[in-house]
Amino acid sequence: MNKFPSKVWQVTTSTSSTTVVNLRRKVATLSRKNSTEAAAACPHLLGTEGGEGASSTREWQNALPYNEIPGPKPLPILGNTWRLMPIIGQYTISDVAKISSLLHERYGRIVRFSGLIGRPDLLFIYDADEIEKCYRSEGPTPFRPSMPSLVKYKSEVRKDFFGELGGVVGVHGEPWRQFRSRVQKPVLQLSTVRRYLQPLEVITEDFLSRCEQLLDEKQELPEDFDNEIHKWSLECIGRVALDTRLGCLESNLRPDSEPQQIIDAAKFALRNVATLELKAPFWRYFPTPIWTRYVKNMDFFVGVCMKYIESATHRLKNEDPSQRVGEPSLVEKVIMSEKDEKIATIMALDLILVGIDTISMAVCSMLYQLATRPMEQEKVHQELKRLLPDEKTPLTIPLLDQMHYLKAFIKEVFRMYSTVIGNGRTLQEDSVICGYQVPKGIQAVFPTIVTGNMEEYVTDAATFKPERWLKPQHGGDSDPGKLHPFASLPYGYGARMCLGRRFADLEMQILLAKLLRNYRLEYNHKPLDYAVTFMYAPEGPLRFKMTRI
Repeated sequence: MNKFPSKVWQVTTSTSSTTVVNLRRKVATLSRKNSTEAAAACPHLLGTEGGEGASSTREWQNALPYNEIPGPKPLPILGNTWRLMPIIGQYTISDVAKISSLLHERYGRIVRFSGLIGRPDLLFIYDADEIEKCYRSEGPTPFRPSMPSLVKYKSEVRKDFFGELGGVVGVHGEPWRQFRSRVQKPVLQLSTVRRYLQPLEVITEDFLSRCEQLLDEKQELPEDFDNEIHKWSLECIGRVALDTRLGCLESNLRPDSEPQQIIDAAKFALRNVATLELKAPFWRYFPTPIWTRYVKNMDFFVGVCMKYIESATHRLKNEDPSQRVGEPSLVEKVIMSEKDEKIATIMALDLILVGIDTISMAVCSMLYQLATRPMEQEKVHQELKRLLPDEKTPLTIPLLDQMHYLKAFIKEVFRMYSTVIGNGRTLQEDSVICGYQVPKGIQAVFPTIVTGNMEEYVTDAATFKPERWLKPQHGGDSDPGKLHPFASLPYGYGARMCLGRRFADLEMQILLAKLLRNYRLEYNHKPLDYAVTFMYAPEGPLRFKMTRI
């Protein structure tokens, strides 16, 4: 059933859209001819003759006006917000990925989604070449529209704590650049990341032991297995960002215990942040119940971060430097270099906030794809068996570096089922995109969930094929076909590329390596659809059958 009624979504009525665009171009050409003749008398309008300014100005003059970009027509008063409203709306929050795909099918490579109550226009761009231009032309402080609820919390509700140190999530411009420059070196240093291989391997082994305890008489994991994945993810993030084991994998946790409170807070974030971010933002104007709970939740996370960062500082002060063995932890490096607990606390908070849902949802997707693709799973297993003939062999960085097919599988899942359905930028200057004048301040959306599956940019895009990511010497095709570098960017691009991406990759690689070396994963139930909570992942019980090999 078509959920886009023609009377509401149609761009034109009796006249075809192609004819209308042609007529508009003729009118625009006459107008531009007059304006160009007038501008010729003024060098400031065209820039230096033959220079970049002249070329840029001519491109702008030759482009169609912004208001002619196709897109769904907003209704009076309700705009386009009504489409996500209860009862009268066409969609729920979980349909966001479908909406993005349908907009492309109906309107083409650029779509203007306007009339969103309390929010600026969204400009969906489905052209990978134009996306590349947008990324490459951005300055040193790209503005990424993200998490207005977190912006309000940091800049208004808890300004007493954050002050001018907003962190790297929900912060923009010079404050963002300054904070990131203070923490990115230790976060991105390979030596720092490699330090966590063994601790994260221990956590993953504990997780797999717990999985064995959870198996029923059919060797299946429970319906709420996704919660167990969230616990594993929290435990990993706690070890990296807070320098501690949180205890989330313990059995029979008391409801009032700190680990259980952390798990409950993470669950709330996973299930409700999308409502704050994507539905009508009434919380901006008065404290709605969900906003009140969100603030309480955030205060709890801030308190947890402060507790463990203070503990790390105390440990450092009482430690004999001459007795130190090995690389300092991430938290220790930041504390030692910045001499400021608050910077380490805010960094930890941001890593937790973006890592809770991203990593756990990505793993849910990876495991579901493995369980439903036995041929690919067997290829991963054979690779691991070759590299790890003894199942008890500890993982090392050189061993991980040789797991080419496993890494290719992860990349292919991200391409076809991108956990983050899109990246975006708020344009910092007037731009010409897809032949249209786009003024600065517009929020451009780059829907990687769509572009990663477009035949224009990926050869045989509908086929799941990890080999496309492999070099010929590692089993890839000599002619892999098209694979546009900007069609699938799960971690974004440029200065605002995901700060924790190396830790995320490490955690996923460790889990899949430890799991698939020793177990076979199956899914013997009704196929699951993908949906958006805040991330894009399978919707429904992950009742995997887990058999030791």
